[in-house]
Amino acid sequence: MPDAIPKGLMRGRPAPRLGPRPLGLHLANQLSILLNSRAGLPPLKAGSPPWNLPAQPAAAQLRDELAGVDPEGFAAALDAESRRRIATFLHGIRLYRAHPYRRPPSEAPVAWRAGTTKVLRYGGEGGAPVLLVPSLVNRAYILDLSERRSLARYLAGRGLRPYLVDWDEPGEVEAGYDLGDYIARLESALEAVAAENRRGVGVVGYCMGGLLALALAARRPDKVAALALLATPWDFHAGGNHALVIRAMAPQLSAAIAAVGHLPVDVLQAFFTSVDPTLADRKYRGFAALSPRSRRAEDFVVLEDWVNDGVPLAARVATDCLFGWYGANQPACGEWRVGGTPVRPEDVRAPALVLVPEKDRLVPPQSALAIARTLPAARHRLLPVGHIGMISGRRARTLVYGPLSKWLGACCSAT
Repeated sequence: MPDAIPKGLMRGRPAPRLGPRPLGLHLANQLSILLNSRAGLPPLKAGSPPWNLPAQPAAAQLRDELAGVDPEGFAAALDAESRRRIATFLHGIRLYRAHPYRRPPSEAPVAWRAGTTKVLRYGGEGGAPVLLVPSLVNRAYILDLSERRSLARYLAGRGLRPYLVDWDEPGEVEAGYDLGDYIARLESALEAVAAENRRGVGVVGYCMGGLLALALAARRPDKVAALALLATPWDFHAGGNHALVIRAMAPQLSAAIAAVGHLPVDVLQAFFTSVDPTLADRKYRGFAALSPRSRRAEDFVVLEDWVNDGVPLAARVATDCLFGWYGANQPACGEWRVGGTPVRPEDVRAPALVLVPEKDRLVPPQSALAIARTLPAARHRLLPVGHIGMISGRRARTLVYGPLSKWLGACCSAT
């Protein structure tokens, strides 16, 4: 049984965290793994261990190993290992909830505000302005995660002047917004940044924010000096089964949105969990093995706090994303419209850079590469990382921050 939570971590602490979200789903997944593991025991006890395994070398080796296994001993070992893993998983969750780290308030000044949206300014005067556009689904601080893992601070340290769009949660006004309304707000933010700096603005979009950034660049080519898209989907029917899952769940999703007036955070988190159902198990068992006071443990908590700090989607935005993007694949089909006008990559005049993580399970590489083939003046790079790793991982500085800052500097210095 894992050791108890260190007492020093519990003194004078705020209320425990709620994550990992949705906790019930993660616990159910763990129970399912245990039950499914035990499901193979009856045929083993009956003396028929092959279970119609496929004709592959690994399967043949498994047949040979199981042929001489004592069923009762195997059952006992399986039960012990299942219990150990579940106990370690739960211990990892307790350690995470008790960790003393809490994100400090941002010190970046607010350069512009409208409704619940604000734009935070990084860097001093004189640098080329860069507007960072995150997703509406997650908190903006993924682009300023910590002192050591911050795209915004890195760009500022390289002589650029980043502006981070912080959407926050939908307020009373934003509750009635659709994607077009948010893009109109983004246009106003771009106008403010361009006016403050008296020059064109580089625009960087991450994930869903990349689609908003692309629409912005297509609609305001006079203000956008360069466009960088990081892990941005375009062909939502390429490279994965996300669209199939959403289409299958369309009635339930529509009912949930109608019932509460928005798409709840835990519904979104359940979708992310479905992409890799055993990820939480692997993460939290790994976390349980770390020293709670180590830098690696703090890095884990910093990122997990962001993962569990989701934002609900306004009803019309959720409908646009789930059924317009994923369901009908409107962007790739040329049918996504903002204010009645199609969003066409061909209308983007600025130089473009498309960074595609090869190990991305949320945005399959084929989906992101589709946009690189459509933008008129685009370069693209495949990166050996995942969706979140490209922004917050140990290789983010080398693979993303550095090349992106050089490219932005070169493109924006000419404006």
